[in-house]
Amino acid sequence: MLDETRILIVEDEVSIARILKLELEHEGYQTETAPDGLKAWELIQSHSWSLLLLDVMLPGLSGMEVLRRLRDRNDQTPVIMLTARDTVIDKVSGLDLGANDYVTKPFDIEELLARIRVHLRGVQTLKHEENRLKIADLEINTSSHEVTRAKKEISLTAREYELLLFFINHPHQVLSRDQLLQKVWGYDYMGDSNIVDVYVRYLRQKIDKDVSHKLIHTVRGVGYMLKEANA
Repeated sequence: MLDETRILIVEDEVSIARILKLELEHEGYQTETAPDGLKAWELIQSHSWSLLLLDVMLPGLSGMEVLRRLRDRNDQTPVIMLTARDTVIDKVSGLDLGANDYVTKPFDIEELLARIRVHLRGVQTLKHEENRLKIADLEINTSSHEVTRAKKEISLTAREYELLLFFINHPHQVLSRDQLLQKVWGYDYMGDSNIVDVYVRYLRQKIDKDVSHKLIHTVRGVGYMLKEANA
């Protein structure tokens, strides 16, 4: 429910923070603001949040450092980065650290609200019930390692399973090739990064074959995303 949805706005520009707070509360969300990275980190550690709106350029701790700390403690709260910087390398850096989305200032408030709804819906879609992970009609039993799509069992190799597991634990999040390589193959992997594309193709052949709605989507120039067709 909206009245249970808590959004932390981390923004040092007072006028932008005020507008975001007013617009979000008008939509029915609970909000709190933090003017710098240190205050944001304090609030993150002491409260539970449904989503973070996180500016990149902040006093105290940068938005990137706050994001790094968040993901280092395995906190998967959705994060939308807000920034005046529109270069590809800045966006990729944020996504590599685990950001779910990236919005460049000045932004259209209606578009931002739509993105917030998508990421909140992604959190609600992923269900943890009796060691089961589910998105759309794809389901993983983490105890038995059984994978099904539309109730049909899918046979995966160990590496394919680990890749799919990482995807389903990060729904509606753009995952770069480097990020997938590090998290699935490990930091000490010395092979070709094209191995990610190869295994994504293997997964698609198994979970997206002969179905009308695909789950694995390519984000051109960045990487891949697991999401429902209508999200």
